[in-house]
Amino acid sequence: MGFTRGGKDVIKPHPHQGKVKPFEPGDPKVPLDRKAISTLESGKPYQVCFVLFGYILLQQLLLALQTQIQSGTSGRGLVVQDVHAPTNVVWERILDYNHYAQMVPNTLDSKNYNIIHHKNGQQTIFTRMKVGFSLIKLTFYVKHEYIPALSSLTWTLDYTRKSDFDDSCGYWYVMAHPDNPKEWSRVYYSVEVSMFDWVPKFVVQFMSTKALTDATGWVKKFSEMEYAKMKKTDTTKESKGTEQTTTTTTGDKRKRRGWFMNRRKRQQERDDDDDESTCASSDEEEEECSVTPAEDKTTKKKTKPAANSDATTKPTGGYAQYYALVASVIVLSLYNVHTYFSAS
Repeated sequence: MGFTRGGKDVIKPHPHQGKVKPFEPGDPKVPLDRKAISTLESGKPYQVCFVLFGYILLQQLLLALQTQIQSGTSGRGLVVQDVHAPTNVVWERILDYNHYAQMVPNTLDSKNYNIIHHKNGQQTIFTRMKVGFSLIKLTFYVKHEYIPALSSLTWTLDYTRKSDFDDSCGYWYVMAHPDNPKEWSRVYYSVEVSMFDWVPKFVVQFMSTKALTDATGWVKKFSEMEYAKMKKTDTTKESKGTEQTTTTTTGDKRKRRGWFMNRRKRQQERDDDDDESTCASSDEEEEECSVTPAEDKTTKKKTKPAANSDATTKPTGGYAQYYALVASVIVLSLYNVHTYFSAS
């Protein structure tokens, strides 16, 4: 938050450099009893509230009714939630600050204004956020410290800019689920908020209680939705790959089948040529050669035996030639006899 001087925005710093104690990154080491495990298995969040009030540490499970003891206008709680999505998918949702307005309840706007990359994948992310309630809207600036080596993200206010929150700090811890580490995650979330006196009490109650379960709720919802899309995409790719392989195999079979069919066709054409040659070389089978090439080979096979059976009794044309030859011999003999007697 700032004001304008000479046409330029002047950023005002926060009134102080931090009142609440920041969270330490790493495993929170919160013991989970049978009731807690049963609650998580049912899909509900397990909430533990730690509030220092007269040196008493209060731990309670909140199910239907969400309550939390507060000290003045601040309070701190922790929520555990099982998510049916891998840790990398969960972290993608948590770190997607530019789209919090589409995912997080009561968030009107969220945008990163600076990101600093460190070694080992560690990042410092500065984000401007705006939340809205009945008749009130609050803007605040957050400094996030993402530490992949510890599976954690912690945050405080960015004290170089003035926020509508007096102070705030928070914590994310995401671990692989002990029952299904490859596909499930167990998420821990904690936040402490301190408001100015002018902020309505219901806003303080919301930020320190309902915001806890809302936070893990939206992470669970959108992480599982994203993971479902990923699995569907992978299934579709595998299906397409299988279909392509099947198509290729079928194509190869068709090619081989086509080769054999062509080979049979070529052999059939050679057989037809041989049949035509046989017909052309035999005068006795002249009538059989009149069969057109378009006729079925089966018809030809049926015709040949008929020709062969007729060949045993000699065709009519063969007898005519034989009788003509005999008659010629007889006429020639008679002519010779007549010539002989005439000469004598």
